[in-house]
Amino acid sequence: MAENIRAQARYIPISSQKARLVVDQIRGKYVTDALSTLKFIPNRAAKPISKVVASAMANAEENFGISRDDLYIFQISADEAPTRRWRRFGARGRFKPILRRASHITVILRERD
Repeated sequence: MAENIRAQARYIPISSQKARLVVDQIRGKYVTDALSTLKFIPNRAAKPISKVVASAMANAEENFGISRDDLYIFQISADEAPTRRWRRFGARGRFKPILRRASHITVILRERD
């Protein structure tokens, strides 16, 4: 059994709640199937997630010599990153805060036996 092959993207400017909707659709799939699925998902989070999965696949091929057809997504998560607080001024001197959320996406691949 091969080791865990991982890749991580940090501070992606999309909320982790929206990213988890996409992440849940590809968990447990083969890498090639996951990448083709992500290509047709209309959600904005699909593009950065596909970049992370492709990066983990390249890590496996270059560093461990594993074929891309044998890899599957063992674990994938979208965790919260620090929230930027933005300000917007309203009527009568009021303050309307805007929360700009971000996420950390982590992918762990394994070789299927």
